[in-house]
Amino acid sequence: MDTAAIETLSPASPLAVEQRDLALIERVTAGDRAAFDSLYRHYYARLMDFLTRMVKRRELAEEVVNDTMYAVWTSSGGFGGRSRVSTWIFGIAYKKALKRLERERRSVADSLDDAPEVVDEQDLLADLDAAQLSRHLDAALQRLTPAHRSVVELTFLLDYSYEEAAEIVGCPVNTVKTRMFHARAKLRQLLAACLGRAR
Repeated sequence: MDTAAIETLSPASPLAVEQRDLALIERVTAGDRAAFDSLYRHYYARLMDFLTRMVKRRELAEEVVNDTMYAVWTSSGGFGGRSRVSTWIFGIAYKKALKRLERERRSVADSLDDAPEVVDEQDLLADLDAAQLSRHLDAALQRLTPAHRSVVELTFLLDYSYEEAAEIVGCPVNTVKTRMFHARAKLRQLLAACLGRAR
């Protein structure tokens, strides 16, 4: 697609964003520092949000963002165009975060057996106002394992498809679906516990 055609697309359209990212990656591969800075600014906030939730410490998330973008700078020539640029970048970030968590020995696995019985989702939502729900949901997400939390955040918060989430986390689509099933069950249990304490 030529530059004139890209400029006629809505600035918020996914096609325009992807075309811009592809053009930036080409320039980064050629060593264009300004293109890299632009790509960094575009992804910084979304990566920080995703990674802070994943590693639970803002300063650690900042390090992982920098590691991720360094990998983009040094290996952009390896981007083969088999996915969206954002999928490729988030895949790098996910793998870097897992390695950092392993190194930091920050296992956050919880036992499903410790949670109370599951209650109906509609009952939970009816009993919580929007602000309470947001706080409780954020707290519940933090208690999920990184594998479960990442698929929830990638699909619900960042709007990736199951196929794209699978590519980012490096597993089959069916594994993403299984993780989502377990994550939803765990979230229901955690929200039920929060609701019980809030009453």
